[in-house]
Amino acid sequence: MRVRVDREACQGHNRCYMLAPELFDVDDEGTAFEIGDGEVPPELEEKARLAFDNCPEYAVELIED
Repeated sequence: MRVRVDREACQGHNRCYMLAPELFDVDDEGTAFEIGDGEVPPELEEKARLAFDNCPEYAVELIED
């Protein structure tokens, strides 16, 4: 599984970062982005799904491998 943030859709609520700081970070303007290539280790898949489910702009994408 991978995560990806649509940076144009992100409005800086940063729920993804609050729920999964291992997978997301925030730039100086408050826009979230995925860390590295967005690869989600198996032990963090539940956190990735929570971030996806809680994004009010649907800016977090889950890509199933």
